[in-house]
Amino acid sequence: MSIENQLAKRLEFLQTVIDKEIALVDFAAQQVFETPFTVERAKLLDQDPMFALKLEAFTSRFCRLQDTLGDKLLPALLKALGEPIEPFITNLNKAEKFGWLESAESWVGLRQLRNQMIHEYIEDLELLADAVQTAFEQLDSLKMFAQKMKMAEVSLTEAYQNSHENTKF
Repeated sequence: MSIENQLAKRLEFLQTVIDKEIALVDFAAQQVFETPFTVERAKLLDQDPMFALKLEAFTSRFCRLQDTLGDKLLPALLKALGEPIEPFITNLNKAEKFGWLESAESWVGLRQLRNQMIHEYIEDLELLADAVQTAFEQLDSLKMFAQKMKMAEVSLTEAYQNSHENTKF
């Protein structure tokens, strides 16, 4: 199998994973955000284990989707475009330059939500409530990033197929 085919299969696999992750995070969000997530709701977590599980599902799925997009799909797509392997922030800047990402800086801010949602909640319910609600409000930006990279991948695949069709005798 050629490197191009291996990379194409990797991109296809990652898109399948991302589609599933989006469906799962959307389902979890429906369970948690019938109303905004406030400090008052955060205070109820100890008393409502089922709600705590739903919140855990949302936060872990949000983080997993962000990881898959930024740490796996983005580098693979850049590699398919012939871009050199670069540090994470450089990849984000390229994604912004290509129009896939609104802002590399806002993506870094979303990454910081992880610590607030996962680690800080033990100490500061206000910080937890703010981080979780912000993550929910920014979920569409993750999905938009995924969609734009999917469109770029489709364009790349079509260009690759067309170039190989033109070289046949």
